[in-house]
Amino acid sequence: MAHPTEAEIRALLKRPAPLDLSGLDLSQANPAGADLDRAYLIGANLSGADLRGARLRGADLSLMLLSDANLHRAHMSTATLTSATLTGADLSCATLNETLLIGADLSGANFEEAFLVLANLRGANLRGANLYHANLSKANLQDADLKAATMPDGSIHT
Repeated sequence: MAHPTEAEIRALLKRPAPLDLSGLDLSQANPAGADLDRAYLIGANLSGADLRGARLRGADLSLMLLSDANLHRAHMSTATLTSATLTGADLSCATLNETLLIGADLSGANFEEAFLVLANLRGANLRGANLYHANLSKANLQDADLKAATMPDGSIHT
């Protein structure tokens, strides 16, 4: 993956939508509040990045690395995160309505008070995830691994 400098990252983020940042190593970036609606970030690396309040609606984040990223209050409705890695990510209070998380690794992620209405989590790894007070109305959890996950009601899934 290419690793742009901080100045190059700032310039990339100023381009008009939709951005194509696929395959880039942005793990050192801190684009908190960035507008990445409809962006293409397929296979990009934003592990450990600060994306608090970022807008990622309709973005394609398939195969993306977002381990330990801060996505608190991020707006990600209708985004595609198929086979993405979000281990240990903070998605508290994030909006992920109608998001595709098929086969995503969400182990240890924090979804406290997140909105996952109509989200597709089929086959996702949610081992040890925190879903306390998350809204999972009409979410698809078919074949999802919820072992040791904290459920919306505070119970621990066995």
